[in-house]
Order: sequence, then structure tokens, then C-alpha cells
Amino acid sequence: MKDLLLYIARNLVENPDAVSVKEIQGDQELTLELHVAPDDMGKVIGRQGRIAKEIRTLIRSCAQRTGQKVSVEIVD
Repeated sequence: MKDLLLYIARNLVENPDAVSVKEIQGDQELTLELHVAPDDMGKVIGRQGRIAKEIRTLIRSCAQRTGQKVSVEIVD
């Protein structure tokens, strides 16, 4: 999941070297924290959060195939 999120985010932003993903394993769920450059934050979130919502949906559906629960947080 981490690699998929990195791939998506790096193709959306102008500064792909600043993209990083941190995995945090919880009791029931894996949380992926996406870090991007401040200038690229709008490109990852999109208008009214549409791109962020679609990224979360895509990651969640891929994780569901493997029986995992994954959430994505976009962090400053």
C-alpha cells in the first residue's frame, strides 16, 4: 500500500523528492501518513478535497482485497 500511495502522490506533485509516507500500525488499522511539500499540498488535496477522497478510496479498496484496513492521512 505504501508503494502505491508513493506512486500516486509523486505523479501528482511538482516536487516528487519531497513526498514521503510513514506507516503507523494500530490495533485494527494501518495508517499511512502522506507528507508533501507545502506548495504541493493543494495538488494532493484537490478542489473540495476530491483528489484526497479518491486517493483514500483507491488505497482502501486495494487494502480490502488483502483483508487489511488502511486509512490515509495527509499531513503538513
